Amino acid sequence: MTPVILSVLSAVLLSLSFSSFNLWLLAWVGFIPLLISLENGSVLRSFFVAYLWGVIFWVITIYWLVHVTLLGQAILILYLALYSGLFGCLVYLCRSYPVRVSLFFIPASWVLLEYLRSYLFTGFPWALMGLSQYRNLALIQISDITGSWGVSFLVIMVNAGIYFSLRRRLKKTDLLICLSILFLSAGYGFYRLSHRPELRMDKEWLKVSVIQGNIPQELKWDKGSASGILDDYLELSRKAAGEDNPGLIIWPEASVPFVWGDRFSDTQFRRIFSLAKDLKTALLVGSLSRLGVSYFNSALFVDKFGQPEKIYNKIHLVPFGEFVPLKDVFPFLRSIAPIGDIEPGREPVVFASPADFSVLICFEDLFPELSREFVKKGARFLVNITNDAWYKKSSAPYQHLAASVFRAVENRVNLVRSANTGISGFIDPCGRLSSTVQDRSGRQIFVRGYNSKNLCLLSQGRTVYNHYGDIFILLCLSFEIYSAVIYSRKRLAARPF
Repeated sequence: MTPVILSVLSAVLLSLSFSSFNLWLLAWVGFIPLLISLENGSVLRSFFVAYLWGVIFWVITIYWLVHVTLLGQAILILYLALYSGLFGCLVYLCRSYPVRVSLFFIPASWVLLEYLRSYLFTGFPWALMGLSQYRNLALIQISDITGSWGVSFLVIMVNAGIYFSLRRRLKKTDLLICLSILFLSAGYGFYRLSHRPELRMDKEWLKVSVIQGNIPQELKWDKGSASGILDDYLELSRKAAGEDNPGLIIWPEASVPFVWGDRFSDTQFRRIFSLAKDLKTALLVGSLSRLGVSYFNSALFVDKFGQPEKIYNKIHLVPFGEFVPLKDVFPFLRSIAPIGDIEPGREPVVFASPADFSVLICFEDLFPELSREFVKKGARFLVNITNDAWYKKSSAPYQHLAASVFRAVENRVNLVRSANTGISGFIDPCGRLSSTVQDRSGRQIFVRGYNSKNLCLLSQGRTVYNHYGDIFILLCLSFEIYSAVIYSRKRLAARPF
């Protein structure tokens, strides 16, 4: 096969591992065609072969973004493919390295590029390779030590190991090292999965209900539909309270079609406050809020007495969705944003009643440092409220769910999701998803309903990852620098004068 065909094949296999069909196994072999395509040629050729891989991968993986912005999708894909192009250059660089070094240099390179992509230019940590494994519960348990980066490393390491074995370049000792790392990771995972802290006698419970309104995106901000939308959420909340008697009811992101802080919305918000008071149940509702001339994407907490107690304003905003970067320099970019400018919040918030918890709004659950900060400040469980109705019936809500699973495991806390069109449900500290809102056929997206679950609030202490953060990234960076320096010196020393 030609390098182009191999590159395209690899991109298709790996993008399918992020589909809604539970094809995570493909990630463990999907890189092999790409590595074969990068065997020969110049560094420039390696860049373009890998860049092509990136374009194809991202076109298939985030195809659903076309429902929001075609121009923004095209720009984003061409930008994201640059990281895979750089990966091709790094694979070219390690051709002269010993196989044992390349076996770890290649996955370390991928992880560092994923990390760079996650934070450069506000960051886009979507479809990190480790996230494809969110249903592979045994392997993802190491993320309480390494974060999702460690799972990405394992996936690429196995691909590299199989590739070198096919090329008969992998020594038995190298294979043993590779298998030992994989089996130790799996062994740790099975140990964590067998750990049942909820069986301890000092456990504390809180029943939580999540509401999934299933409001079409085209109706969410239609003024004629606003009262009806609020009626739907009030009705579902009453049903959940009557059937399950929860201590907390959670509505999705921007579920309230009115603006908190706008005097014209006072009557509608009083209906929400009255609901909490009548049900004697705390409410967490997603709403836009206004302070002066500034607007925020917020989560408003209403206590069981019907008092608006505290508000959290979303800190990490979506570029071209909630704000337009460089709009003053390039005015034409304003036409890309579907919403308009929202101001970012400044402070992480922990809601103290009925139990300490914090909220991640929309794609904030993609950024592990936010979850870590909330847990450090005392949150005993996390909540993700989101609206993925933008992306229609696609793989987007499943890809988004994967991030929430890792945030739960990294911090060993429960994570509750309330999504407008799904997936809404409960993720335990080991990443198990349960009690999702679904219809009789088991469909979880674009269905209306509610579900409830008792959360065990037993504190398990802070994890290695929560305490030390991305130390695994520093280890990868140190290894990359050491390898580059050592083997560059050896090449120079071997050159004749």
